[in-house]
Amino acid sequence: MRSSWAPAPIGSKRRMATQPDSEDIEAADSEKGPLRRCLVTRESLPKDCMLRFVVGPDQKIVFDAAATLPGRGLWLSARADVIMSAIKRGIFARAAKQQVKIPQDLRDLVEAGLLKRMTELLGLARRGGNAISGFEKAREWLAAGKVGLVVQANDGSAEERARFTGGRDVAVVTALSGAELGKIFGRDNAVHVVIASGKLASMIEFEAKKLAGVAGGETSGQ
Repeated sequence: MRSSWAPAPIGSKRRMATQPDSEDIEAADSEKGPLRRCLVTRESLPKDCMLRFVVGPDQKIVFDAAATLPGRGLWLSARADVIMSAIKRGIFARAAKQQVKIPQDLRDLVEAGLLKRMTELLGLARRGGNAISGFEKAREWLAAGKVGLVVQANDGSAEERARFTGGRDVAVVTALSGAELGKIFGRDNAVHVVIASGKLASMIEFEAKKLAGVAGGETSGQ
C-alpha cells in the first residue's frame, strides 16, 4: 500500500535552503548522544529525552512517538507547559514555515502516544525474557545485579516500593498504575517490575520520564 507521506526529495536544493532551525541537529555529546534543540525553551537536550513532531500530509501536526516518521522534526522538551506554550505562540507554524493544523487535544494525544509506546516496550521486554513482575521473583533479579530499571506502580504503597529496592542504586520509574502494569504481565495488578540491563531498559526509562513530564506526574521513585 502506497504511503500518503510525501517522499523526501533527493538532492533537493530547495529543501536544503529551507531546512528550518526546528530540526536543530546538534553535535553529539560524547555521553548523552545526539542533541536536539527545544523550539520553546531553546535548550539542547538528548533527542531520546524529547518529543518529536512532524507536519503530516494534511498539514496536521502529528506526534511522532518513536521518532521515525519522515519529514522535518519539530522538537519540544517533554513537559506539558512547553506543549501548551508551543500551541499558544504559534511555534509549530513558524518553525515549519507553513500553515499547520493543531489538534485541540494535542497534549492528550502526546500522553496517549507515550503511554502506548511504553506499554509496547514493556510487552516486548516481557516476551523477550528481559522483564519479570512479582515481589519475590523481581527481588531475586535485583539481588543478582542483573536489573537495569525498576518499574513500580504509581498507585502502590510508598513504603512497599521503598522496601522492594532496599536502598539499592538502581533507576526507578513510576509512570504506570498497578492495573496498567498488570495488564502487560497477564495479572490483575502488578506493583513491581524489573527490566534486565540493556538498551530496552534505557528506552523504557526515557519513555517513562517523558510520560511523567507530559502528564505532570511523578518521574522517579528515587
